[in-house]
Amino acid sequence: MRVVFFGTPQFAVPSLEQLLNHPEFEVVAVISQPDKRRGRGNQLTASPVKTVALAHQLPVWQPQRIKKDPETLEQLAALQADAFVVVAYGQILSQRMLDMPRLGCVNGHGSILPRYRGAAPIQWCLYHGEAETGITTMLMDAGMDTGPMLLKATTPIGLLDTAQTLATQLAKLSADLLVETLLKLERQEVEPTPQDAEAATYAPLIQKQDYWLDWSRSAIALHNQIRGFFPNCVANFRDTVLKIESTLLLGPAYWDLLPTEFRTLAADWPELSAQLSAQQLSPGSVVQIAKGLGPIVQTGDGLLLLRDVKLAGKRSQSGWDFANGARLEVGEVLGNGQEF
Repeated sequence: MRVVFFGTPQFAVPSLEQLLNHPEFEVVAVISQPDKRRGRGNQLTASPVKTVALAHQLPVWQPQRIKKDPETLEQLAALQADAFVVVAYGQILSQRMLDMPRLGCVNGHGSILPRYRGAAPIQWCLYHGEAETGITTMLMDAGMDTGPMLLKATTPIGLLDTAQTLATQLAKLSADLLVETLLKLERQEVEPTPQDAEAATYAPLIQKQDYWLDWSRSAIALHNQIRGFFPNCVANFRDTVLKIESTLLLGPAYWDLLPTEFRTLAADWPELSAQLSAQQLSPGSVVQIAKGLGPIVQTGDGLLLLRDVKLAGKRSQSGWDFANGARLEVGEVLGNGQEF
């Protein structure tokens, strides 16, 4: 089967590699987003997908706007591909392109459609505290993730999963499901199923304000925001930016879910609970600095332990190292995220 692969970030790499290593497929070209300038040196950097494609000596095309690039469109048509496979490419395909391959354009989307259509399904799924997610393969149409569905695969979401860890899981799931989908399409063993538009939810592009923490929200809501938008959520610490990269929820409902080294907090919980019930602490207040672990912060409902943080201009560090280095004191108040 002759396949053209469209993809850009690391999430798409396992799918490309799976196709390259499978005897039933021939990847004849790869389409990726143009190189971007990154890092302190502002060097042009190839996308992860392009890097893999070049290592396999594949032709790589990187049109700025693929729908308006006549040369790329002519090259694509000339390939006479059986299928276009699209995984996190980052541009919309025109109807002309959708009509080119014999079997159609197959997309691997990082959610259980029709839920979380859009650009950031993994992040918003975590933000909303879902217990399960997955991959849906579909035949693309002119809409945004609205095409008829082909196959689905699901995976549970752990309380400590982040957008990074979940993306790694889903990328592998996507690779396996795309191969199965293409083979079943070729053999006419799968029937496209229309999506229920009334059940659809959306996962839009993440905005800068989505990263701002508001300590008056509940501990579980903040924890989900921090892991969903990992590692970019911010609070205000002494009039500068403090990124909160990971947190732990505290309380009897969570003890068995904590990493082993943090379970010692359970022994101190009755005393801490009694102490807090006798105080009127504002959200964002540091209520305790757990030895060897990090600061515990009051939220609008419940407590959060700051496990990993990053001060502006500094490297990531544990909550304990941050508390020591900043000489953090019980009673100090962290501010909400804001524009600096």
